[in-house]
Amino acid sequence: MASLLLLLLLLLLLPLLLLPLRIWSRLRWLAADLAFTMRALRCKRALRARALAAAAADPEGPEGGCSLAWRLAQLARQRPAHTFLIHGAQRFSYAEAERHSNRAARAFLRARGWDGGLGGGGTGGAGEGERAAHCARDQAAGSGAARAVREGDGAAPLAPGATVALLLPACPEFLWLWFGLAKAGLRTAFVPTALRRGPLQHCLRSCGARALVLAPEFLESLEPDLPALRAMGLHLWTVGSDTRPAGISDFLAEASAEVDGPVPGYLSAPQNMTDTCLYIFTSGTTGLPKAARISHLKILQCQAFYQLCGAHQEDVIYLALPLYHMSGSLLGIVGCLGIGATVVLKSKFSAGQFWEDCQQHRVTVFQYIGELCRYLVNQPPNKAERGHKVRLVVGSGLRPDTWERFVRRFGPLQVLETYGLTEGNVATFNYTGQQGAVGRASWLYKHVFPFSLIRYDVTTGEPVRDTQGHCVATSPGEPGLLVAPVSQQSPFLGYAGGPELARGKLLKHVFQPGDVFFNTGDLLVCDNQGFLRFHDRTGDTFRWKGENVATTEVAEALEALDFLQEVNVYGVTVPGHEGRAGMAALALRPPHSLDLVQLYAHVSENLPPYARPRFLRLQESLVKFLLLLVMPRPAWTSGTSFCSSAPFLSSAFLILAPAAPSLLSLET
Repeated sequence: MASLLLLLLLLLLLPLLLLPLRIWSRLRWLAADLAFTMRALRCKRALRARALAAAAADPEGPEGGCSLAWRLAQLARQRPAHTFLIHGAQRFSYAEAERHSNRAARAFLRARGWDGGLGGGGTGGAGEGERAAHCARDQAAGSGAARAVREGDGAAPLAPGATVALLLPACPEFLWLWFGLAKAGLRTAFVPTALRRGPLQHCLRSCGARALVLAPEFLESLEPDLPALRAMGLHLWTVGSDTRPAGISDFLAEASAEVDGPVPGYLSAPQNMTDTCLYIFTSGTTGLPKAARISHLKILQCQAFYQLCGAHQEDVIYLALPLYHMSGSLLGIVGCLGIGATVVLKSKFSAGQFWEDCQQHRVTVFQYIGELCRYLVNQPPNKAERGHKVRLVVGSGLRPDTWERFVRRFGPLQVLETYGLTEGNVATFNYTGQQGAVGRASWLYKHVFPFSLIRYDVTTGEPVRDTQGHCVATSPGEPGLLVAPVSQQSPFLGYAGGPELARGKLLKHVFQPGDVFFNTGDLLVCDNQGFLRFHDRTGDTFRWKGENVATTEVAEALEALDFLQEVNVYGVTVPGHEGRAGMAALALRPPHSLDLVQLYAHVSENLPPYARPRFLRLQESLVKFLLLLVMPRPAWTSGTSFCSSAPFLSSAFLILAPAAPSLLSLET
């Protein structure tokens, strides 16, 4: 009997033995593909159940609101004492986070002029008499926001669904205000903290901001902007400053005067899950940053991020990324809420302090960008790096050489590289740990998260189409443009402003008449084993210091200088550094000479630090130079070295000159 069973098994396995070798190489990862697919399907079912429960909840209760509101209320009820946030010496439980955000929501509601139950029951134990007295006091005097409206500071009351911009570092107040705005039915705009002057005002106008909350440490650098901000009719708040310019209120003082009871869920419940609830700014390929629309659906989907990565509610997550980026806010914070874990939030990353922090807080998960991992492997050894509890590092942009050094030095741990875009509708996960890969292209994965790689003509900047006008899928090993089908489950909402801002982001008739795909603008390669690897970025952007830089924005800033006639900006690779550093090729306007002092002052005033060119190249004419740029090996990479022509330029941007002494400083 046993021999018959063995024979039957061999007969069943015989077809597998006849499979081509490339199929066998893919079957090697079948178990991992299947496990991740099952996890993804469980996540989808759990999120659907949460959404249905919220839709059926009492609209007067907090769990009948938007996904952020009901998830935080749910965690405050289920795990009230569990630590949600650690920031320096401060620790906040989920119950405390709920109360802080409730106070913020009520302060924003007062600025809306909404008075329905503002003195309502607090979770802090206020009695009926105290609440009645609180209501009477508020109606008699009102908070600073309401007084500002009545006293005519030029800012109209906030309307339902109005946008409030946050110009804050990564700190607890950022979270309380963000959660509070969500509960109050207001939209939030995350403004990059380095923006000032024209770029800042552009961002505020593009998202239609009606108010701005800023950190007190930014007041000095923002002083030249204040007249323009007031002229825009913005409510202006700061968070906790004793000395403030006229017309700016202390939001924390106003929020602390509110009770901490929940606000009705119907205030934030979306009519449609694809409604916009948040703006995150991305680099514009044709100039200044664009406000990407983030929907309630995307917020809900991001709750599954850490569950997809294999994290759980007892994990402690180390987050040192800017919250104005999707990676920090939606993946880091919302992903943490999704599993009910603890997050250690750092306002600034310190490679020298990292492992001590991990030891102190018993960190188990680290969310990175590739640059942070490079900083860590370049640090001198210390005792703390070997006794840590970190088991999982999750992020994007990790170069293969840094990956190998990181695991060898700090392991054993799992590296899970991901890929995604703020406004995109597709994400990939390298759940196998294959070095250098950003994800998998197995048929199982694409069944849950559909995408395709199509042939792309780098000369024309357009996808290659066949005789029928359809796009052509790539072969293994061939670079292709990553595209994903647009559907109700995977929509593309575009950007605040005119439809021209989304031009080129949607491709039609890709594989069949009438279909619509999102164009990521990135070229990836799928190898014979089904692993995806990042190849290059199309368009006029490059990445530096974890930020996307739009070459047109930098060029437009430089072209404002009267001694420059022509400007071309592009990114160049620098050994030992992630991404590409900015290079500006310049042609002078006769009879002017290069004024480095004026150029430095102008660039410092009008561009954020990450967008400032690190190298300058002087050319008699850019016509011949632009021809060199399309060559496979640009001429500047041979026989040249980097040098600075002035000491004060060494940490800001450098002059490129042939056969000059090497002086390179790119860490700032």
